[in-house]
This record gives sequence, structure tokens and C-alpha cells, in this order.
Amino acid sequence: MDVKHEIKELYRDVRPLIEKRLMEFRGIWEKGDDCAMFKEFIFCLLTPQSKAKICWDAVERMEQRSLLMNGDYREILDCLEGVRFKNKKAEYIIFSRAIFLDAGMPRVKPIISGFKSPEEAREFLVNDVKGMGYKEASHFLRNIGFGENLAILDRHILKNLKFLGKIKDVPKSISRKIYMELEKLFLKTAEELGIPSSHLDLLLWYKEAGEVFK
Repeated sequence: MDVKHEIKELYRDVRPLIEKRLMEFRGIWEKGDDCAMFKEFIFCLLTPQSKAKICWDAVERMEQRSLLMNGDYREILDCLEGVRFKNKKAEYIIFSRAIFLDAGMPRVKPIISGFKSPEEAREFLVNDVKGMGYKEASHFLRNIGFGENLAILDRHILKNLKFLGKIKDVPKSISRKIYMELEKLFLKTAEELGIPSSHLDLLLWYKEAGEVFK
């Protein structure tokens, strides 16, 4: 079975799970749940070179200890067990509060909704938030229901683009120019497969990890 056929067959089985997850993401935006949005933001901020489940567990520990909005550096660091580069990432969390908190409460939707498009919001996140690159910013916007057509170019996506013959090798580093080129390639690949791009991202995650997560 070639990779295209395998992906299409898998999609038939997994599509309901993917649609359910995307509906949950959209619900965060529609409800204007700023606390949930800030939680997703911190999760995506932690993910570079770390396993998603470990990062989500760290976020939940912070939430359980009421540290997301006001924990100090040492308290946050104690919650980041298993997260790579945790010292820097603890600093990034504290820095991000100056952007997304007002009087100790998150104001994520008012800020993000002020941009004309998901792409414009992504540029703001990459340029103004310490520790957030294009992959993390795209991931965050997708997870809050504001950016389903942005590509989250993690290792699962790039590995499968290679399997599909779309790229020769997985790049070791990705500049803005390369990210935009790969994003166009990913969106074109989704169109060729007849699978919405937001679905394809979660589908390829499932293909590699065996579940639809975040």
C-alpha cells in the first residue's frame, strides 16, 4: 500500500475523531474562553523539542497549583518536569504575561481578534512573543479555533511530506521563507489528497502517535 492510499484509508476511520477535536478548538474561540486560550498558549510555548503530552501535563500542574497567571519563576520551573529547556521556557511564560494578562486576568481573544487574519496574528506572535516560532504560533492559533488553515510543520508533517515525495529531506532548520514555502506545499498536498488541511495535520499526528491529541 502506498503512502497516499494509506493516508486516505486511515482518514476514513479517524475523521470523526478529528472533527470532534476541531469542534472543541472552535468552541474555545466561540465562547471567548480567555483562560482556556492562555492555557493553550502556554502549552504551545512549551512544545519546541519536547513531547506534547509532557508539556500538557506541565500546564495542568501549573493550573492545579494556580500558577498560570501569577506563579513566580521557581514555582513554574518546578512544574516543568520533563520539558526541554525548561529554564528558558519558564522565563518565556513570565514574559508572555505582559502581553496577554491585564490586572492578572487573560485577555487573549481581544488581542488576537484585533488582527485582520490568522496570518497577521501569527506574525505578531512570532515577532513579539519570546520563544514562539511559526510552528508554535500556528499550533496555538489552530488550538483556539483561529487559524485552521495554518500549517503546523512539526516532525510528523515533515516526515510524511518526505514519504509522499513532496520534499527530498526534512530540513534541519527552517527560516521564515522556507516555512512559507513548506506551508504552501502542505496546503497543496492536502488539496491533492482531498483532505482539509486542518484534518490532515491531526491525521498525520494520529498516523505517527496513534491518537488525536492537540
